[in-house]
Amino acid sequence: MQPRIPRQSAREQGIHRADNDARLSAELAAVIAGARRRALRDGDRHIDTAHLLHSLLESDPEARAVFGDGPQIARLLGYLVQRSIGYGLRWQGTVEDSGALPAVPAAEGWSPLAADALEYACERAALRDGDLACGIDLLAAIVADPESRAVEVLHRAGIESPEVLIWIEGRLEDYVGGAGETAC
Repeated sequence: MQPRIPRQSAREQGIHRADNDARLSAELAAVIAGARRRALRDGDRHIDTAHLLHSLLESDPEARAVFGDGPQIARLLGYLVQRSIGYGLRWQGTVEDSGALPAVPAAEGWSPLAADALEYACERAALRDGDLACGIDLLAAIVADPESRAVEVLHRAGIESPEVLIWIEGRLEDYVGGAGETAC
C-alpha cells in the first residue's frame, strides 16, 4: 500500500549536514538552527556569516560578551536587525563569497563563506582540545575573512574584526592556561 502523503526529501524537511554534525556542541547546533530560521524568514536562499553572527549574539552568552553590554552591542544588533528591512537588501539574490579561495561547492543552503566558517570552527576546536566546536569557535571563524558579510556589519557598527580575534584568542589562552577547561 502506498502512503497517502509523499515522502519529503531531506532538503524539503530542512535537514542539513550541520544538523547531524557530531563535531558541534548542542549550543552551536541551536545557533545554526536559529541562523537557518533567520535566513528563511529574510527570504534568503543561503545562510551567510551575518545570519550566523546574528544568531550567535542572540543565543550564545559568551559570544555576546565579546562585544560588551554598552552601546557597541546595541549598534551591532541594530545593523543586524536592519538587514531584513533595508540594510543588506543588496545581498538578496547573491551568494556570499569573498573569492579569496577557489570556489568549492558549499553545503546545500549555505554560502561558501558560511560553510567554510563552520568547517574552520570545527578545526579550531579539534586543534584546541579535541572537543566539540562552540560559539566562540564559530565567531572566530566568521570574523577571520575580511570579505565576509559579518565583518562588513561589524565594521559598520564601528567594530574591527582583528580586535575581535585578539580578544577571542586571549580568552581561549586564559582558559587553556588556567584551570584547563575549554572556553565552551
